[in-house]
Amino acid sequence: MSSETKATYKAQSAAAKRRSIQKDEERQESRAAKQARKNQTRMVPVPSQSIVPERDVGKQPILECRNLGIDFGGLKAVDDFNMMIGRTEIAGLIGPNGAGKTTVFNLLTKVYQPTRGTILLDGVDTAGMDTAKVSKAGIARTFQNIRLFGSLTVEDNVRIGLHNQIKCGMWSGMLRLPRHWITEKEYHDKALELLDVFHMADNANDIAGSLPYGAQRRLEIVRALATNPKLLLLDEPAAGMNPSETAELMDTIKHIRDTFGIAILLIEHDMDLVMGICEGIAVLSFGKVIAKGTPYDIQNNPQVIEAYLGKQEDKGGE
Repeated sequence: MSSETKATYKAQSAAAKRRSIQKDEERQESRAAKQARKNQTRMVPVPSQSIVPERDVGKQPILECRNLGIDFGGLKAVDDFNMMIGRTEIAGLIGPNGAGKTTVFNLLTKVYQPTRGTILLDGVDTAGMDTAKVSKAGIARTFQNIRLFGSLTVEDNVRIGLHNQIKCGMWSGMLRLPRHWITEKEYHDKALELLDVFHMADNANDIAGSLPYGAQRRLEIVRALATNPKLLLLDEPAAGMNPSETAELMDTIKHIRDTFGIAILLIEHDMDLVMGICEGIAVLSFGKVIAKGTPYDIQNNPQVIEAYLGKQEDKGGE
């Protein structure tokens, strides 16, 4: 073989080797690219259509729920729950029995930890918080069934609500140091001040369990307000009330919003109360929001009517 032929053969071999290496590199790069695409976070659109009172436009919403959900075993108790509440809004969450309304309250207060989704309180993600931390962050609630300390006085029930504002240390309390007595007086004055807002200061020394039903409901709200919330959750506040007590409750809720400048979210089955006081309403059915809007929008929404009354059969010519 001539030297010229050898040189040509050698050059061809080198070129073939380079092509082989290049193909190997391309295969490796292709696999890496596929893996990178596989690991890349998938971006999807999320619902953003919300309404807030005009006075709250341009301000940080007090509450934003994004794609919130929780599963109990294979049951999706709440799924893809989205809601925004303005800083001073009175909002309603309604729906048939078993729709998931109280479960939403339990998610907001971290009685349950969400399976998925995000809860922003005044712009702060509450992920990882427990009930105590959420209370300090600014969410207070009442319950369907009154949960007062019935054997304690009215004032003591309110003072219990002041627990997250404690300024007195353990040793000051145990040794009855001056700081302890200063704090005690502050709590006494604050409790009476809150009770006076609801015309209950004269009941401060009464036993809570001896109060009439409507007064016990008001006391439970006062105790919740004692935690200094940004958002107050009321779970069926009109349950068991007569019409005059319900009318008084409506005035009380408006008074709370105007006096304390906070947002209120309520669950309620009394539609007269809901439509008469709520500015924005969300409707739950089987754990999903089926409608959001003003009271007028909700009253005239076919899906809402169907959820409450059932699907109307077409009777044809009858």
